[in-house]
Amino acid sequence: MDCPSEENLIRMKLQELAGIIHLDFDIPDRQLTVYHSEMAQPIENALSELNLGAQWIQTEETKDQNFTEESDQKKMLWAVLIINFVFFIIEMTTGLISKSMGLVADSLDMMADAFVYGISLLAVGGSMIKKKRIAMLAGYFQIALALIGFMEVLRRVFGVEEMPDFSTMIVVSILALIANGICLYILQQSKSDEAHMRASMIFTSNDVIINLGVITAGIMVHWLNSNKPDLIIGSIVFVLVVQGAMRILRLG
Repeated sequence: MDCPSEENLIRMKLQELAGIIHLDFDIPDRQLTVYHSEMAQPIENALSELNLGAQWIQTEETKDQNFTEESDQKKMLWAVLIINFVFFIIEMTTGLISKSMGLVADSLDMMADAFVYGISLLAVGGSMIKKKRIAMLAGYFQIALALIGFMEVLRRVFGVEEMPDFSTMIVVSILALIANGICLYILQQSKSDEAHMRASMIFTSNDVIINLGVITAGIMVHWLNSNKPDLIIGSIVFVLVVQGAMRILRLG
């Protein structure tokens, strides 16, 4: 569990199981505590289907029932959805204009996170079937866009070299890095018992690593006077987008 969007996927996956009382996430330490009244095996099976590397640590009885759900969860989801979607538009537009596959790929990663938050918001109060249908649509759409991106990378590898604008890559990625930091801050502040979560968790996020990768690629493009660093980081991010889409599809 290395990203708040994965927390949302887990919540959606376990919501369909009977006996789930409360979920307590510790993102920096990659741990999840599940309070439940039914057998643990269905929970383990559901988590395994998401392919997030879940491993059972221990189980014990507890009488703790004093759980407080976040009243502002919907507001928090809207905030991070808007930020991610706005930067999807910004990075996609600037990526196409500057001919940077790294920015285009990163924009799809932003859209992937926006999809996850959007699935939860659109399905609030709705049926599990509705949620699964939305998830399936989002997953297939992301895979389709990632495959189109791969095709463009191959065209540039075997065709005429198109030099991306390295300065645009760096500036936009720095802004996206700040946006991801704000999203992570909002997500953590939404939990009163984790308001002082250590700042180092930000650097465990795949989104932040991707932003730093695009920035590095922009520097390498300028230094080597080659589009290869941009194509490499773009390809890596497209793979991550497909992996994220597969996790969404496993909700079905």
